[in-house]
Amino acid sequence: MIVIDSVSKRFRKTVALDNVSFEVRNSEVVGYVGLNGTGKTTTIRIAVGVLPPDKGDVYIDGYSVLRDKKRASMFIGWVPELPIYEMDFRALDYFVYLAGYYGLSVGEARELGRKLLDEVGLGDALNKKLAEFSQGMKKRFALAVSMINNPPNFLFDEVLNGLDPQGIAFFRELAVKFRREGRAVLFSSHILSEVEGICDRVVFIHRGRIIGVYTMDEIRYRASPAIEIDLSKIDRDVFNILSKYGEPEVLNNNKVILRKPRSDTEVILSELVSRGIGVREVKRVEKSLEEFFFSLVKEAEEGR
Repeated sequence: MIVIDSVSKRFRKTVALDNVSFEVRNSEVVGYVGLNGTGKTTTIRIAVGVLPPDKGDVYIDGYSVLRDKKRASMFIGWVPELPIYEMDFRALDYFVYLAGYYGLSVGEARELGRKLLDEVGLGDALNKKLAEFSQGMKKRFALAVSMINNPPNFLFDEVLNGLDPQGIAFFRELAVKFRREGRAVLFSSHILSEVEGICDRVVFIHRGRIIGVYTMDEIRYRASPAIEIDLSKIDRDVFNILSKYGEPEVLNNNKVILRKPRSDTEVILSELVSRGIGVREVKRVEKSLEEFFFSLVKEAEEGR
């Protein structure tokens, strides 16, 4: 389990994170979505202990990254957006070198390296230099390294960037596999549709602040076709009428949005008017997942 607890971080005059809190439970894949430069990578770098927070803490299976970093790091695997390695090393040799930090002997590391590199699709590249690897191969190599100690928690930082369709499918399937195994996975992206098919929940961040946390079902529900109606009044009778035709939700004192409408707009309006209810404006609302995301961003900007 990963717990981000009231984390703040500033770089000179720029506030990168402002009191960020959320959690990733076991057997759960959580999407971390925000525009580029909004704090996703900073959050993840703090969570894995390579960047200290100004305030707050991160707990990995109950271990504080600040107070017990060595212990906490044993329970987490990290795949960065842009893995940086010594490019002159051959893949298996460099894996063995990195595995030494986990106390593995050369023989143990070579055996594990062959196994894990094969699992991530690099079984034919054991003796290739990392300089010859594509960006997707480097990310697969980083994944193999992150699995050395078989951690129960994983952080994927924009891992889908620059990958071909096969690479994207690989990381998505892997996240789902980790969830089935009871692991906690945080999967960051600046594109909501990238995480749609794999995440249980999505945490939205903008300008270093959390602006929403929703399940994928809630997001699809809010993005589904709906009818927005501006009425002369909204009372119990109006709500009961609209409930026959869908799922009404009051937006403010005189506007209601009818989600999952089950009849034509004309039928709904006809009954409202026949009951003496004034209808000032009606419009169809249809949002894609990305439009839903940007509506959250707009609301956050207007609320600043």
